[in-house]
Formats: sequence, structure tokens, C-alpha cells
Amino acid sequence: MINSVHSDHAELRFPSLAGDITQKGYEKKRSKLIGAYLPQPPTANGAAVVRCRLQHSEGAPRRTFRSAHIGVCDVREAAARERVASTAGNRPLFYFRFGVDQALPQERRAPVTPSSASRYHRRRSSGSRDERYRSDVHTEAVQAALAKHKERKMAVPMPSKRRSLVVQTSMDAYTPPDTSSGSEDEGSVQGDSQGTPTSSQGSINMEHWISQAIHGSTTSTTSSSSTQSGGSGAAHRLADVMAQTHIENHSAPPDVTTYTSEHSIQVERPQGSTGSRTAPKYGNAELMETGDGVPVSSRVSAKIQQLVNTLKRPKRPPLREFFVDDFEELLEVQQPDPNQPKPEGAQMLAMRGEQLGVVTNWPPSLEAALQRWGTISPKAPCLTTMDTNGKPLYILTYGKLWTRSMKVAYSILHKLGTKQEPMVRPGDRVALVFPNNDPAAFMAAFYGCLLAEVVPVPIEVPLTRKDAGSQQIGFLLGSCGVTVALTSDACHKGLPKSPTGEIPQFKGWPKLLWFVTESKHLSKPPRDWFPHIKDANNDTAYIEYKTCKDGSVLGVTVTRTALLTHCQALTQACGYTEAETIVNVLDFKKDVGLWHGILTSVMNMMHVISIPYSLMKVNPLSWIQKVCQYKAKVACVKSRDMHWALVAHRDQRDINLSSLRMLIVADGANPWSISSCDAFLNVFQSKGLRQEVICPCASSPEALTVAIRRPTDDSNQPPGRGVLSMHGLTYGVIRVDSEEKLSVLTVQDVGLVMPGAIMCSVKPDGVPQLCRTDEIGELCVCAVATGTSYYGLSGMTKNTFEVFPMTSSGAPISEYPFIRTGLLGFVGPGGLVFVVGKMDGLMVVSGRRHNADDIVATALAVEPMKFVYRGRIAVFSVTVLHDERIVIVAEQRPDSTEEDSFQWMSRVLQAIDSIHQVGVYCLALVPANTLPKTPLGGIHLSETKQLFLEGSLHPCNVLMCPHTCVTNLPKPRQKQPEIGPASVMVGNLVSGKRIAQASGRDLGQIEDNDQARKFLFLSEVLQWRAQTTPDHVLYTLLNCRGAIANSLTCVQLHKRAEKIAVMLMERGHLQDGDHVALVYPPGIDLIAAFYGCLYAGCVPITVRPPHPQNIATTLPTVKMIVEVSRSACLMTTQLICKLLRSREAAAAVDVRTWPLILDTDDLPKKRPAQICKPCNPDTLAYLDFSVSTTGMLAGVKMSHAATSAFCRSIKLQCELYPSREVAICLDPYCGLGFVLWCLCSVYSGHQSILIPPSELETNPALWLLAVSQYKVRDTFCSYSVMELCTKGLGSQTESLKARGLDLSRVRTCVVVAEERPRIALTQSFSKLFKDLGLHPRAVSTSFGCRVNLAICLQGTSGPDPTTVYVDMRALRHDRVRLVERGSPHSLPLMESGKILPGVRIIIANPETKGPLGDSHLGEIWVHSAHNASGYFTIYGDESLQSDHFNSRLSFGDTQTIWARTGYLGFLRRTELTDANGERHDALYVVGALDEAMELRGMRYHPIDIETSVIRAHKSVTECAVFTWTNLLVVVVELDGSEQEALDLVPLVTNVVLEEHYLIVGVVVVVDIGVIPINSRGEKQRMHLRDGFLADQLDPIYVAYNM
Repeated sequence: MINSVHSDHAELRFPSLAGDITQKGYEKKRSKLIGAYLPQPPTANGAAVVRCRLQHSEGAPRRTFRSAHIGVCDVREAAARERVASTAGNRPLFYFRFGVDQALPQERRAPVTPSSASRYHRRRSSGSRDERYRSDVHTEAVQAALAKHKERKMAVPMPSKRRSLVVQTSMDAYTPPDTSSGSEDEGSVQGDSQGTPTSSQGSINMEHWISQAIHGSTTSTTSSSSTQSGGSGAAHRLADVMAQTHIENHSAPPDVTTYTSEHSIQVERPQGSTGSRTAPKYGNAELMETGDGVPVSSRVSAKIQQLVNTLKRPKRPPLREFFVDDFEELLEVQQPDPNQPKPEGAQMLAMRGEQLGVVTNWPPSLEAALQRWGTISPKAPCLTTMDTNGKPLYILTYGKLWTRSMKVAYSILHKLGTKQEPMVRPGDRVALVFPNNDPAAFMAAFYGCLLAEVVPVPIEVPLTRKDAGSQQIGFLLGSCGVTVALTSDACHKGLPKSPTGEIPQFKGWPKLLWFVTESKHLSKPPRDWFPHIKDANNDTAYIEYKTCKDGSVLGVTVTRTALLTHCQALTQACGYTEAETIVNVLDFKKDVGLWHGILTSVMNMMHVISIPYSLMKVNPLSWIQKVCQYKAKVACVKSRDMHWALVAHRDQRDINLSSLRMLIVADGANPWSISSCDAFLNVFQSKGLRQEVICPCASSPEALTVAIRRPTDDSNQPPGRGVLSMHGLTYGVIRVDSEEKLSVLTVQDVGLVMPGAIMCSVKPDGVPQLCRTDEIGELCVCAVATGTSYYGLSGMTKNTFEVFPMTSSGAPISEYPFIRTGLLGFVGPGGLVFVVGKMDGLMVVSGRRHNADDIVATALAVEPMKFVYRGRIAVFSVTVLHDERIVIVAEQRPDSTEEDSFQWMSRVLQAIDSIHQVGVYCLALVPANTLPKTPLGGIHLSETKQLFLEGSLHPCNVLMCPHTCVTNLPKPRQKQPEIGPASVMVGNLVSGKRIAQASGRDLGQIEDNDQARKFLFLSEVLQWRAQTTPDHVLYTLLNCRGAIANSLTCVQLHKRAEKIAVMLMERGHLQDGDHVALVYPPGIDLIAAFYGCLYAGCVPITVRPPHPQNIATTLPTVKMIVEVSRSACLMTTQLICKLLRSREAAAAVDVRTWPLILDTDDLPKKRPAQICKPCNPDTLAYLDFSVSTTGMLAGVKMSHAATSAFCRSIKLQCELYPSREVAICLDPYCGLGFVLWCLCSVYSGHQSILIPPSELETNPALWLLAVSQYKVRDTFCSYSVMELCTKGLGSQTESLKARGLDLSRVRTCVVVAEERPRIALTQSFSKLFKDLGLHPRAVSTSFGCRVNLAICLQGTSGPDPTTVYVDMRALRHDRVRLVERGSPHSLPLMESGKILPGVRIIIANPETKGPLGDSHLGEIWVHSAHNASGYFTIYGDESLQSDHFNSRLSFGDTQTIWARTGYLGFLRRTELTDANGERHDALYVVGALDEAMELRGMRYHPIDIETSVIRAHKSVTECAVFTWTNLLVVVVELDGSEQEALDLVPLVTNVVLEEHYLIVGVVVVVDIGVIPINSRGEKQRMHLRDGFLADQLDPIYVAYNM
């Protein structure tokens, strides 16, 4: 014993040995240890003592104790436990705490005693958080959970924001709103002190924190944010969400400056850093090895590395192993946890309320009651209304109410419409539109309707034409057939008016006649008219509107019998007596406010003091003052009203609440109201408030009042409480919480079942089966006093109002139907009803149920510094990838910094993870006052969700955590070893399928009168044409106005080429075979220079000239090509010549190292002595340099033989003759574009009309007008040209038609490309210009690549291009699976034109090099006379070249030499026939191997992901994706305001998850035009990647998904 005392004493003296302890913790610990040796204080009336709950966490540095000043558990408590346990099977289900509940946890040091209670408000008077969710217990649990996280820190990159997005706004910039709050129907009042953090809240200066963290001290007060840690911005602390395990090794990722372990703090300082330097916002840009083994020094990649490190940590639920079926990627199905709690109790019994006693003088109907009081006690006060100063504005007596209601009834029936055709007849529905500050007018109108036997539909006042949810109310009015709206004078004046003074029709509303019910507008009924007052019957009395989870509004019909019975039940339950005074703070148009303050009050001739919302905003204590002033017996409030009273309460001397016998808490069913009730009682007990007065009630629009706690005179009968495990609740099971858990939900009872009602709870989904006693279900009620239907919706009515609960054997428990209340809960011992949440707030994530309110409570408990603006926070779930994902949207305080926001978000994630064991998918912060509001100022949840999903929420901070939440992705694919060659080859079959090979027509067998065939070299063809047809025009160049800028005949071209050859020989002193760079704009000069080089025996290289406005980025590429191609000379125009030597050029490159520059604007006058003739057709004709989409600069060698074969192949495919005209709108620098621009006309003799694509920027119609004007049959363009026309001329087709544009002669319009055909673009182009005569079959694509500049080209003969639909999921597994159009995951692929004559194609496996079967995906290999003969490289990297240009199959035909294109595709034999009568083989190109991304073992093509992303939001104009260290990076161009940038992050993440089963790692939002595009219109994704990693994109926003 003595030893134990010594050890206890030591524990107090040296607390730091067990980790740091706060003063508060010390106090608690002290009282805990000493308490055991003190005599027990007598407990109230011998009731059981509250058990001591030790808050302790594994290895946590701090322990917090709760309510430790109360002694240890004694025998009496054990006995109480026994009693409870014995009532419910063999295990305790809940502990109820009896006696005065002293265990109110406090955030301060001294235990709560009555003397200290008066100080309570000071501590709580900062800010006004939404108090339905305020719970000290919970706040403490959350802080403890966060403290637990402190041990394992890991840095997370903060998003990068452009400066213009980070607007520091002061508080003054915002006007405080009228209304605000955290849930659908709440409002909140601005407390007098706007949350300035006081020292007691432990707000710690940031620099101080960082230096503390770095110098090794970790003490801070418990209530301060215990996980702020130093280092690179305290905001980067998200990663703990990932962690389930302790990370043992303490090696820090790049951006961590502190790493806290249990014993000591190790500080890792980056080299050269001194003292307590704070790291830069972007993380330390240290040199690090990336996943590709490339050292990168840049802040962006440092952040990505951080993210990668974070994501390497194990995810919580591991993916289960299973086999992937051949095609179906199965999504992971969440397996039930074998250890999950299951209900074990017996089946519950339905609980019957007391009998509804029939009192002799109860009126036969409510109208009869009104008549009785209006005639016998006309002077008795019925309703007192208040102005905004709290002065009585008006007293409505029962006499006035009766006469006024009569007037209203008479006017409705007789003064609207004509005598023959009245507008309103008995039974019709009428809207009641009254503001919240005019209950008297509402009451007269409501009772007027009852007397006239019309059905009132009370609704909110529409403030604007586009109010959130107002449209839905319009639908309700329309479906109820409402044509008349009753309103007050003031309200009528306040409605929005059109210029003519008419009230406009609100969006979605029916046309209404607005009728003002003020006395002066009503006519007195004649003496002989009297309303027909009947006994209550089953006619509808009124319709109460209800807003559903999805925002739709339903009308619940209540019959006259139900109305009367409900009033009787409330009268009996609440013990109402005549002439009692009741204070009502609630909305009198619906729910508890209507039932008590308008209906039951009249039945009992009570006096209602109505407190308007506007008065509560000015003076939150007003309702308490009115209770004192009128000695009111009853008050109807919500927990927020109690909280505001606490906030505003300042030792008011004259408050006395002893007159109250009943304080009805309308939202008492919300579990989070308990803390407001406790706190209120705690403060006002000294002012005469008795504990038994607080009466929470549960209600729902369908079942009206479900349960209410009865007022008792016996103060010894304490209310029931349950402390339930939140983990158990997520499985729908009631478990008393075990001691050390943080995640508990404390619930209070809402009293007993209503008189005359039966209640049971049924399983929330599926068959309405009775729950067990320890199971949470939906409460169902069977009673007369309930709603009867949703107006006009019989199907929904059946599901809600006609439920027959079954026993486990399947027998219904009653012949009468029950009504679903929409409340989740259980019936506890003694028939007490407990509610733990609402069906509407239920979110089922991976099979576990979470309540939105609980998540809100945890989020609000995180920040004692009041980060969330007035507690305005919305929680909802969105369905992504077949599961619900939790989204939290909160308004942040106007003065909060980026750092605050991120700090808060990271801590919310940690807290929710600890307490609810669920991941948050998205956290979005919006500026204060921007979320849509309900009429009472709460957050309009469904509207918020709608804005989020359509990308119109405009958040200022977003954090997505898909890596943590999404655990049902398909298993990553394991590559299977290939089958060996022996087993598969049988003749021409592979694995039982025809080998995928195809060829164009055989060049040798085609008989044509091709004169040019007899010449081996193009230079000879030109000389021959200059002799035979000297004046035949070969080239016509058009300017931007469509006029001929220049043209060349055969002889002109020949003569110009001769002069250039002389220049090269004489001025350039070039030898045979020297390389010459031709730097010309698209035009005639380029062509002449090319043939001049051939005449001189030189090898030309065409190079795009630098852009004069953008020399810095374009000139280095020119320089690089000139150097890599080893050009001995550079030929150009005089203008470019000056540009290359200009000052700007000198800034970009070293101008002294240019080779000799020749300006061809002034040419020598003489002819060469001889024209060079190559000795061998296999010698080099020209070099073709191009930058591939992966950013590689590759030059290929084209021999003379290949060049001639190429021209011949195109001539045959397109049937080109000298009489033809062809329009070409392409860049003439590489590939097929260059061949068509410079070579084909000389070979075939046709006239080429040249249109430089750059001219289309000034005149988009130039190309099409030229095609029409010259009556061209064949034209070639690029995707960028087609896109320019589609976008630029979309709205001008009519005016172009008027200008005579006619495209009906076009036979082929070929898009020259090196990629998968862009089917959407070609189709929209065809559709757009169909009206101008363009035949849809005319548009087709070609396909070429580096090894062969044109493999396919549609040409004139041959079948039309075909389109197939393939399954995108199978494609990821390198399989082709054909599906029907429109089937899910289908991807349209268009054939890439017809295979050119002389070309053979085979599909091979890129890894094994074996041939593949028909319709199998593989690499396209090509064999043709016009293949390039190899890469031109300085170092002569033969291995690379031999593989690409000289590959052989590993089995089958192993002799043929093939060139590998580097593109994936497949061949498919179609039903169509070729020109030569064979069945036609179509080639479908899927994408480049270099571009494809390997993710999760599957192959993704960027274009597919990009297509999905572009569809995600209207503001995304372009998108590019790439990977970096296995992270998927998505870059989107935003066409809109920068405020929309953050809207895109969730949408992009959602769409990629849904359609591609991939988690986006980084989302980068940039301006239009940032994604680089090459001349062919292809995205340069690798350039983009390099720019991103070097931080050169100037992004608007970069989001790093967790």
C-alpha cells in the first residue's frame, strides 16, 4: 500500500517520464490518484456513480482523464450495471447514468462546481460555432486522437497556387450574413464577440511553434492544436491518414524538418541550414533520385517525391488476391470484416404508448375549438408577436382570430373568380406565403383555410427568382394544383416585381394569383353566411412540405382526424392546460413550431409568445427574457437557441426560469444536442432551471411527433443516457463503449412513445424486418396522429406510409400499416426511445454506415481556434466507382491563411480517420457566405452537392484523398509469360487465328503509263518535265486573302534550281554529299532550294524557321537540327538571315557557331557546268527531321530509291496525273507533309495549290474557299487545320454558303497524321460542312511514322474507311475485344486509311517479336520500298537503328526484314472487297508505345484518359496526361475564371477513377495554350512533363491528391 502511494507520488512529481503532461492533465491525474484514498462523497439519493472514463491511447505521449474529480466506481454502480445487463441478455448494452450528471467534461483546469459555473460562459464566448454539434467530450476525444497522430509525422506537399488566387481578405471585406449554420434547417446568431482566440484556447504563435519543435520541446496546452508541428509549413501534416502502422525507420522524406518519436526529437537539418529556419513553401529543392533514376533538382519534383513517399505507406484495407478473368476487370468487393460486431440480442417487441385518454371537453375538431374560444373568451390572448427590439408588436386575441379567419374563409370562397366560376372550391390546395416575423397573419390565413375547407400548403417566402430549392417548391405547388397564394401586405410588397409591377413567375413555379389576407383587403361576410364546422373527418387538413436528401420537395398530407388526434396526444403528453403561456422560437410554418405554437395552442386556448428569427439574431437571450417576463410554463426551442443564450449570457441578475415546467428541445433527437442541453442546464440551474424540465423530442414530417420526454415533478428520476461505440454504430450494432476508445457517441433519450401509438424499429434497407434489441434500425410508428401520404406520389407513399414490419419468421406484427419516420435509433430499457441519426444523413461507405451529423461534429471539434466560419459545414456522399465517398465542404473564416486552411484540413482528416475509421474523399473550403442557404439560413445540402458535382462550387482550397479512400480498384495485372513458338504456328494460323498481315497492291504488277518510272532520280524527272512540258504549272502558292502569291512552272523551277546549285558550289564551296539546312517559311523558295541541292549533289534538310515573336524557344530547336544534321551550310531568305544574326537570337543561342549562311534572295545569273547525278539509287536523297510526341528529335535517312518509290506509291493510290489539282494545307518540313508539298508534283506532274497553315490563323476559311474555288477533288490537311476550321467556322456555315463555298466535288480529304485517328474531330468536321456539300465518306486519315513516312492513305479507289468499337478495359490488357456501339467502356476506332501500294504490314508482339493473330493488339511492323533506311545520328547508335529498321520475326517468316513503327495497332479482315477483289484488311492504330503509360500493370493510352477529362467540365478546353514516378499527372487548360480552377480537381479525379480505374496523383490547372502542340497538332507530353518538373508552367493551381 505504502509503496503504491510512493509510486503514485513519484508519478506526479516526474510526469514527463511518461510523456509530457499539461496542467489540466496534471489536475486530473492528481485527483484520480488521491481520490482512491479520500472518503467517498455521498452521491445524490444513493444513485449509481458515474464511471470514470480513462482516455488513453497506445504509447501516446499524453493521457487525458475525464471527470476524474469524481471518485472511483463503487459497488452501487456495479449493481446498476448488473441491473441493466440483466434486462438485455447476457451482455451490457448501455450504461445509463442516473443522478445529477456531473460528468460534464470541461476544457479548463478546475473541476466544475456550482461556484465556478458562472465562469462557464467566458470560456465559451468566442465565435459562434454551430452548436448542435458542440460537445466538449467530443472535442477532447478529437484532440486526444490528434495527439496520438503526433508521433508519426510525414510531410505532404501543399498545393501550389498562383498569387492571384491567394487573396488575403480582411474581416471588413465581408458583411456579416443574416443567417448561417451547419445543417439544412438551422440558423445561427452572430455572438457579440467574434472569435478572437484567447490564451485559454492555447493559440500559439507559429514561429514560436516552429522554433520549439526544432529545439526539442513539445509541451503545449491540450486544447491547443496539439499536432501543429514545425518544419516546412505546419500544414503538411496529412500523411498520417495513410498510416495505420508505426513507421519504424525515421529517415525523413525530402520535406520534413522534424520527426517526433516517443522518446526524443530528432531534427534533420538540410545541409547548410541554420537554426530554426522555416522551409520554403515548395519543399526543399534538393537533388533527389527519381523513380526513373534521373536526378531532378526542382521544387515540383521534390513535392511529387514527397507524395510518392507518403503513398508508399501501406493502405489500410489491403487489396485481396483474386484472379482477373480474361476480359473482365473485377472491382474489388469489400469483404465483410470477420471481427465486425453482430447483433446478439433477442428480437425486439413493439413498444406501445399509453392510451390516449378521452377527455369530455376535448373539441370535436380544431375549428370547433377556435369557434368555442372565439365566442366565449374573445378577449383571451392567443398570440403575441415581437418586433426586432423585443417589444410586443401585436396581441392577437381569440376573438380577433375567429373573426379574421371567418373573413379569410369567406373571401377565399366568394371573392376570387366569379360567382359561377369560383377560383377556389372546398378541397382545393392554396399556398400560404408568410415571412417568419408575421405569425398572426399566418395563423388567420391557416384557420381561414380550415374553415373554408380548403387545404393550406405553407411554404417559405421566395427571396429571389433563383433561390436555392425554390424551384423544387414550385414543383410541389404545381403537382398540388395550387393557383392561389395567400400572403401578407408586407410580404407582398417585398416580393421581386417586374417593371410593370407584376410579381414574376418564379423559376419552376405555376402561375399564381397572389391574394393579400390583411383585414383591409378582405370583405366582411354577410350576416347569414357561416362556415360549416364539422367533426374531424378523413379529408386533408393541410400539407406540410419536406425537403429530401436529393433536394426534391414532397408534400406530406395530414387529415383532419390526424390533426386533431395529434393535438390531443401532445396535450396529454405535455400536460397542457387552458390559458398556459408558451414561448415559441421555432418556425411556425412547419414541424414542432406549427404543431405546438399554432395548432395545439388553439385547442387548449393557450397564449403563444412568438419570437421571430430576426429578434434572435439581435438578441439571442430574448426568448429567456420573455420566459421570465411572461412567467411562461413552456418554451419550444432548438439546441442552437440554447447555445446562443449561453454565448450571450453575461451574469444577467434578473433571470429566473423557475416558472418553466417544460423546455421542449425540437432537435433533441440529434445526438449532438446533448451537449447544448447539458451546458445550458449547467449555467442556468442557478437561475431556477430544473433538470427534469428539459424535454427533448423526436419528430419527422411523415410521422409528426415520434416521441417526447414527459415533464415530471420528480427531480430524482434522471434522464437516460447511453455511451455507444461509434465503431459498433457503423455496423448498426449497439455496444457500450470500452474504456480506452476515443470514438463514442453519447445519446440522450427522447422520452416515451406518443400516447395512442405503437413503435418498433426495422432494418433500414430491404424487407422491413424487426431489429434485435441491440441493433440500430429505422423507427416506425403506427398511430392515427401521423401524415397519410406524399401528395400525388402513390409509389413513394406505399414505401413510407404503408410498411408492415415482419418478425424473423416473416409474419407481420400488426394488421395496421406503420410509417417510416426516417429516424435511426432503438428503444432502450423502460421504453425510452433513443435516436442516433437520420436516414437522410446516412452514408454507407464500404458497407459501414456513417452519419453526416457525426462527421460534422468531429470536423467542428478539431479546431478550437474556430477556423470554420460560423460553423457552416456540409457533409454528404457522392458515388464514385461503385461506392459512396465522403465529401466535406466548409466555409472558412475570411481572415484565414493558406497555412491555416491546410492545417485544418490535415487535422480533420486525421480526426475522422481516428474516430470514425473512414477516409474522407474530398475536403473543400469555400469563402465565407458562399454556400447556398435554406430559407432559415442553414446550408442547403442538396444544392451544395449539386454545385460540387457540376463544378460550380468555386472552392478556395481543395484536398482530395483518393489514394486513402478508394480501396476497391481492380487488382494490378500480372504479366503472363508468353507461349513458346512451337505450340502456336500452324501454317498461316497463330493460336488458331489467321496471322495478322496485310499488304497494299503489288507495285510490280501494276501496269500504268508512268513516264517518270524510267527515271531513278527526282532531279532527272524535273529536267525531263522542264523539257517536255516547260509551261505546265506545278505549284501555286496562295496568300491569306486567297489570291495567288506565287506560282512555278516546270521550267521556272528547273532554272531556279540551277542557279541555287551554282550558288552552293561557288559561294558555299560544297562537295558532293554535303548537308544543307533549308530554313524557309512554307512556300515556293523552299521547293526551289530543295531541287537546287539535288542538282548540286547536296543532301537537303528542311527546317521550320524560328518564330519572330518567340525566338527564345523556337531558335534553339533550329540550331539543334542544324548541328545534329551536320549541315555545312544554311540556306534561307534575307529576312530570316537577319533574324538569325539579330540581338534576340544572340540571347537565345551562340550565333557565332552558325555554319555558312546563304541568302537565296539574290541568286547568281549563270547555269551550272553540269547537274550532279547520283551514282547509286541507295545514296542519301534528303534527311527528314522531326520532333516526336515524346519529345525526341529524330532524323531519318531517305534514299533516292525510297523517295521515288514513295512518290510512285502515292501517285497510284491517289490517281495523280498532270491534269489534276490538289490542295495542300500542311507544314512542309517533315513526313508526308513535306513529300506532298515538295516532291509529288514533280513526280506526278499534277498542280499543287499550296496553302500555308499559318495563314489560316488570320483567315480560317482560306483552305476551304480555295478547295471550292479551284474545284479540287483531292485535298490534304492536318488535325490542327481541321480543328481551326471546326472551331473558327462553326457559326459561319450559312455565310460561307452565301459566298458560294461548295465542297461537293471533294473526293478525298485526307488528314495527315502520325497518331490514332481523332474520330470525334473528323466526325464533327464532316457534320459541320455537310451542308456545304462535303460528302462524309470523303474525310479520312493517313498514318505514317518515323520508319515509314506513309504506311496508309485512303486514296481514291477501295472501300470507305470503317469504324469498330473496342472494349477499353480489354485494350489495357493488350487485347482487342469488339463490342457494340454504345456499350459501356466502348471506344470507337477508325481505320487509318488504306495500305499504300508496295507496303506489307504484320502485327508482332513487341516483347517476343512473334507474329500475332487477326484482331490481336501488337506493334505494327512494315516492309516497303519506301521505308527510311535508318536513323541519322551523330554517334551512329547502330543498336537503336538496327532494331527499328532491320527487325526479323522470332518465328514464322524469319527472313523478311521489317521496320518497327513503335505504334500499337491491330489488323482486322472486313467483309468489304478491295479494288483487286480481295477481302479488305483494315489497319487500326491504337497509339504509340513510347506514349503509352504502364500503370497498375496495364497499358493506358494518354488520349483515352484525356478524352474523359475534357468531357468532365465545360471549362476544360485541352488536357494532357503523363506519369512521373508512377503517379498519374493530369494537366488541364482552363477556359474560364481562375476561380473555377479548383472546381476541376474533384471532377477530374472522379472521371478518371470511374472510367479508367486510376487514381490521379497530381492535377495541374493551367492557362489556355500552355500544353505544347507540334505542327501536326500532336501534344508534346514530354515537353510538358519537363516544363512541369522544372516549374516553368506558371500553373493556376496544382493539387496533390493524397
